[in-house]
Amino acid sequence: MAIQILKDLRGLKVHVIHPPDEERGSLVEHLRRIGCMVEITWPVPADWPAADIVLLAIEQDARPEIARLLKSDPDARPTLIAIVGYENPSTLQLVLESGAVAVVERPIRPFGLLTNLTIARSLWLEREEAKKRVTKLERKLSGIQKIQKAKSILMESQGLSEEEAYQSIRRQAMAKRVPMEDMALAIINASELLNFRPRT
Repeated sequence: MAIQILKDLRGLKVHVIHPPDEERGSLVEHLRRIGCMVEITWPVPADWPAADIVLLAIEQDARPEIARLLKSDPDARPTLIAIVGYENPSTLQLVLESGAVAVVERPIRPFGLLTNLTIARSLWLEREEAKKRVTKLERKLSGIQKIQKAKSILMESQGLSEEEAYQSIRRQAMAKRVPMEDMALAIINASELLNFRPRT
């Protein structure tokens, strides 16, 4: 995977959010030498740019704009690398809040930049994969809970055993060509509707 990430760096969209100065010029030049497609922005935008990697200068006087950016669409959040000039508590707090997966220190030097890009991208991809796995497991658990509830309803209302209730849900799902979770939800909804008592 690491070798593939190194190969993929060439052609990645990198967005540099940094005040215009010599350091920014040097950073952009080095990123282009690596093979990245680089865009530049300043001041800090309101939303995440369409990029694979964002290098964000943590500037104290841009703190409100950075905070606004960090609150924007989490699904659009790219791999984030923070650029810092000071190691004071407020800067470090902002770096932690940003969720950056790597840090580049000022003065920016070409040495170490490729390593930071590779590690940041690798960590971000692992994090995204973990999120997908968690979402999949949550969906599976939710489905199991629905089936359990539907079984309880059938056991109580029709006097079935647990296995008979399960097989009943399974047969109905197969007959209607829907997932068992959907069939279980239909049973739960029907039960709630039948047990509904209007207020008098």
